[in-house]
Amino acid sequence: RSIRPLALNRKNALFAGHDRGAEHWGIVASLIESCKLNGVDPQAYLASILSRLVNGWPMRKIDELMPWAYAASQNADPMV
Repeated sequence: RSIRPLALNRKNALFAGHDRGAEHWGIVASLIESCKLNGVDPQAYLASILSRLVNGWPMRKIDELMPWAYAASQNADPMV
């Protein structure tokens, strides 16, 4: 099962409930679209980076978790 295209959710995003909720929605939507542009499965990407963050990923290496860097690491070492 994949994440639905964002075009179907535009109206739902209007009801974020709060400015901070809308900001968070924008961040998630941007990450999903960046994944698509970089040929990364958004669901696998989010599961992987959230797991890494929860397990203490160092903030100095946060750039390595961006979709374009994640795509490059997946192409270099498919077992990551």
